[in-house]
Amino acid sequence: MPHELSSFRKVLQAHAVERAAQTAIRGVTGNVTYAQLLIEVQRREAWLNQQPDGVFAMALENGPQALFWDLAALLAKRPCVLLPPFFSTAQRAHCLMQTQATLVLADEALSEELRDAGFTAGEHFWGRPLVGDAGLLPGTAKITYTSGSTGTPKGVCLSAASLLRVARELEVASRPAAPSKYLAVLPLAVLLENLGIYAALVAGACVTLYPQAQMGIGGASQVDWRRFLGAITLSGAESLILVPQLLLGLVTAIERGMMPIGPLRLVAVGGARVASSLLQRAQAVGLPVYEGYGLSECASVVCLNRPGNQHPGSVGRPLPHTQVRIAEDGEVWVRGSTLLGYLGEPAFRGEWWPTGDLGHVDQAGFLFLAGRKKNQFITSFGRNVNPEWIEAELSQTGVILQAFVHGEGLAHNLALLWPMDPGASEAAIEQAVQQCNARLPLYAQVHAWKCLPEPLSNADGTLTSNGRPRREEILRRHQALITELSRP
Repeated sequence: MPHELSSFRKVLQAHAVERAAQTAIRGVTGNVTYAQLLIEVQRREAWLNQQPDGVFAMALENGPQALFWDLAALLAKRPCVLLPPFFSTAQRAHCLMQTQATLVLADEALSEELRDAGFTAGEHFWGRPLVGDAGLLPGTAKITYTSGSTGTPKGVCLSAASLLRVARELEVASRPAAPSKYLAVLPLAVLLENLGIYAALVAGACVTLYPQAQMGIGGASQVDWRRFLGAITLSGAESLILVPQLLLGLVTAIERGMMPIGPLRLVAVGGARVASSLLQRAQAVGLPVYEGYGLSECASVVCLNRPGNQHPGSVGRPLPHTQVRIAEDGEVWVRGSTLLGYLGEPAFRGEWWPTGDLGHVDQAGFLFLAGRKKNQFITSFGRNVNPEWIEAELSQTGVILQAFVHGEGLAHNLALLWPMDPGASEAAIEQAVQQCNARLPLYAQVHAWKCLPEPLSNADGTLTSNGRPRREEILRRHQALITELSRP
């Protein structure tokens, strides 16, 4: 057994003895101690070891059962893929077909999909015989799907050693804050959350793991803020991981006196660009927010600001297991915990992974990002502009939910917007745009905007499954609006 996996098993075994009666997992239906956790995981590990070879796919709601099976697959060295709840039917079918999964554990709602894919219900799993070679790379422990820029997600093959090394470094990074209660906010199928839970277990913390509906989160972008904020308060969470839009809701609630900071000691934020203005607001109310950076191809987290070692505006220093360098064209390259390769493609044999992100590293070693290399546009004045920077500032004002910025070959930057409140007045949106412009240099300011006729979504192909804009599709679908805005 690889060193990292063996060490992780020993940590769980030690906790089962030394913290036997301590709560490890809090779920909707009850609590699980560290002693019970090990028993439940080992039982499922034994069941998996009795099954024919093949990829194990899982599509369960967040909760103790999902974690038991996830850990069992890891310890059994059974290649596993977690299907995100926000994937479409077609995307789930693609994942099952590409991985050639032979075992599936899923909620009842997916029964018809699984029958259509050739699976038969068994005692514990849905099963089907292995019918082809998926091109699974040797050593694959987890296949995580990245939405990319098209509708067909790509399978990233990662080793147990890479995953657990990141989890171990996250646990070390969080030690100065010493959080003992962790709330899982994102779906377990999101790699960042998956590893956050592993890190909490290594630390011997109590993990609260509720279904997304219980957390007030639906799909990829719907949030019941009252329920979400209530879940944080009632959980007594001392640490959690958020994406920028959830951080915006939390900061706004604290600013308005709707909830206290409470026992929160460490709020990690990542998954998308975070507006500097939002980080400043978090700092002003005393919320302990630490921005990080990572990508699936490097087993999630690469850099992280951490207690006693942070630089606001940066995404932190590389974790000890990674190195970062900047290529001549400004692209960020990473070494350490890189993928084995993409599923069905040749193994990655390189040393450095080109991330596709632009950035620079300061003299103290902190990484600063400037957006995606491929998304950069050039105005008619020859200015290089990365739209993600402007979009992040616009969408984290508290007024605008979605923003798409375009300016290729144009004298002025244009924006298509969707407000948080569909009934918001043009005056309120214009005020938010001007407040954003006041923080931006002239070449990055938005000079004209219009509201979208409907929000961008995964369903109509204008968003990726994790909420990032599909720029070519947005331009194609809304060309008439762009043309109207472009007129002098």
